[in-house]
Amino acid sequence: MPRSLRLAVAEFRDRPGRAVLPGVALVVGVACLLAGLVLSDAMVRAVGDGAPVVPAGVDLVVRAQPYSDVSLDQSTADRVAAVPGVTGVRQVRRVRVDLLLDGRAGDRRADADVEVEGARRVPVLEGRPPGPDGEIAVDRVTAHEHGLAPGSLTRVADAAGDPVDVVVRGITRRGSVAEEPVIAVGEGLAARLGPAQVLSLHVTGGDRAAVAAAAGGGFRVDTAALVSAERPEQDLAVVLLPFSLLALATSVFVASATYRAVYLQRQRHTALLRCLGAFRGSLVRANLIEALLTGAVAGGVGALLGGVVAWLLARLFDATGLSVVLGAVELSPALLPTGTHLLIGVATATALSGFAAVRPSLAASLVPPLAALRTSEGRTPDRAVVRRRRVFGVVLVSLAAVLSALGVLAQGSLAAIFLVLFSAITGVFGLFGVLGPVVVPGLGRVFGSVASRFGGAQWRLAAAEVRRVPQRSASVAMPLLLAAAMVTFFAVAVGSAQRVEEEFDRAPRPDAVVTDAGGRPLDGAVGAAANRPEVAGAVVLHGVEADRRDPGGEAFPARVAGAEPGQVRDYLAARATPVDPGPGELLVSDRYAERSGARTGEPFTVEGLPGGPRTARVAGTFGDELLDGFDLVVADPGLAPPTRVLVAFAPGADPAAYEAAVEGALTASPTVVVNTRAEEGAQDRRYLDLGILLLMVLLGLSVAVAVTGIGTALTISVQERRKELALRRALGVTRGGIQGGVVAEAVLLSLVGVLGGGLFGLVYAELTLAAAGLFAWPTAAVAPLLVGGVGVVALAVLAALGPARNASRIRPAAGLAAG
Repeated sequence: MPRSLRLAVAEFRDRPGRAVLPGVALVVGVACLLAGLVLSDAMVRAVGDGAPVVPAGVDLVVRAQPYSDVSLDQSTADRVAAVPGVTGVRQVRRVRVDLLLDGRAGDRRADADVEVEGARRVPVLEGRPPGPDGEIAVDRVTAHEHGLAPGSLTRVADAAGDPVDVVVRGITRRGSVAEEPVIAVGEGLAARLGPAQVLSLHVTGGDRAAVAAAAGGGFRVDTAALVSAERPEQDLAVVLLPFSLLALATSVFVASATYRAVYLQRQRHTALLRCLGAFRGSLVRANLIEALLTGAVAGGVGALLGGVVAWLLARLFDATGLSVVLGAVELSPALLPTGTHLLIGVATATALSGFAAVRPSLAASLVPPLAALRTSEGRTPDRAVVRRRRVFGVVLVSLAAVLSALGVLAQGSLAAIFLVLFSAITGVFGLFGVLGPVVVPGLGRVFGSVASRFGGAQWRLAAAEVRRVPQRSASVAMPLLLAAAMVTFFAVAVGSAQRVEEEFDRAPRPDAVVTDAGGRPLDGAVGAAANRPEVAGAVVLHGVEADRRDPGGEAFPARVAGAEPGQVRDYLAARATPVDPGPGELLVSDRYAERSGARTGEPFTVEGLPGGPRTARVAGTFGDELLDGFDLVVADPGLAPPTRVLVAFAPGADPAAYEAAVEGALTASPTVVVNTRAEEGAQDRRYLDLGILLLMVLLGLSVAVAVTGIGTALTISVQERRKELALRRALGVTRGGIQGGVVAEAVLLSLVGVLGGGLFGLVYAELTLAAAGLFAWPTAAVAPLLVGGVGVVALAVLAALGPARNASRIRPAAGLAAG
């Protein structure tokens, strides 16, 4: 072991640059891993620090069991209060409220936690908790989005929908939930906002078992300490961690390829040591010790960079709006790693560096000394080995094709998805892993021949260099191929699925729905304001909830609407559904008719209505979403108060202008909102675009790691070709020409990875859709893919600038005299 250690230290001392090259990718990989952990910690901390707490003095907490159909009410509180030893029971309540931040309610209501004097639950970041009446505290995201601060004036709507002036007294620590505001109010204001939901009971005193027995089945009773120790949701950590691990795995690929190239470069030195009596075991141990040292250094540097990467990701999330969707803004992840993070980074990089070096080290020690001492010119690989490798690769690719065909044949089943998944894994391994030394140089030849028509001889020389060491070129390109394939797969799969969804979504629906944000009844002015000149048909629905049993005896809810028959006829005619219900008839949705057995022309009884069941003749059916999800329509406007107005636009109508006009005419009804179909589509596209952006950014971490492999490969390539580059300089090639050749090689490798991986991802995205039973032409957000591809090439060029500069500085005389 001392001899192995001396050999490893000597290599570090004599050639430190070459020794640390394999650690470059590990630095980036560990930085991505630590960035995911640090950013996840910041997000979890933002949620955990701002989550409501159990006030001091509370001993037990009574809550409903998850997925239980019981609810806490006053009778439950009374039973618990009667338990011997219980000295106090406080209800923890929440009420739904409409915030009138811009003068009108939005389509997302707010959850308002009711704060009690002396038992505050919601931590405040700025300002102070709200008073009993006329004051609120808003979450950080809402405050950031609407420019609110302690002392700001705003409005909320009371239970009747009338505006109430309130003062923002505090900004809470927590964020929003799916862009829904979360506020805190006092008891006096809560009483004006409407009925509250009891979330839990805070109990002082009493025995836990006795309190549980009094509460009854369906409830759980925990100690206050246990509830306070519950960990907050870790959803974002689950999102970030897989992509961080993927980037780390990519760094292992790159590090292994770099170790292989480094050991190949110094094989003459290894052969001399073997001739001088060094054992294979000593050489392998020396290489592994060197790899462990490289990993430790890389882990420390990567841990130091992790906070910077996390900060940059946080700023990117803020700039694109991802932070708001995720429920937090202006995150400030720690720039310096904690001791735990530093230990994780060093330990992870050390272990992975040793793992990446095992196989290359064993392969280097097995090369016979005499074979290694010969010059590499004129040597050819063992043809038998090459033949077996190619046969094995062809078998794997054929197996992948068979698996994909079986997946398409078994479309619509879970087995189909797994068959395509296994096909993708087998295809990647066969096409780029086993056949990589054939496929990658072949792609390089194609791109080089095209580029040489415009760029000259240096592109042909770059393609020749890619072919000169095919194994190394394949190892360098494979991580980039995988990353590009995953980016393309997700982009195409999401884009194609969206296209299919849009085709299904073309079924007739209301062009606009006018309703109250809080579900309050509409007054008569709403129907008149909604029936504007650009409307081809409008119907006022008076909705109720009813229950019915299917032929099997299972109860299921039904949404029943009463409406004026003439309005229904005009609206349905404008939606290309010519049905003319009479005064004593009803309409049934297609889905409800199939489940309930209702048939056109036959009598049908609607149960659970105010005043008892009603029987009427079925005049016809309509599309499931044509009446905004209602199942039955009866010809009775007096069934219930009006709840919504459905609108069908005339050709050429402007949805935004209609929405502004209706809301402008309803200034006295600030809680009435107009939701247009165009606006809903834009919101869906926004969420989809943000989802694609998130995927692109997180998968981009793996791309960044893969690009580092190009830089390290070019560095080694320049070291190997010193005599060749010096000869070019001696023959008159300028420094710019040398630099251009090295950069051209980087561009070729990046194009092989981006275009080859993109084509592979495209094919398997379509196969996945076919296996799921969705056939669509491939579609995706082309702009992000093009920008991403150009970005990868630009990163490859940046990675090549250092090696290119070193190559151009080789002096002809010194280079020709070396080795």
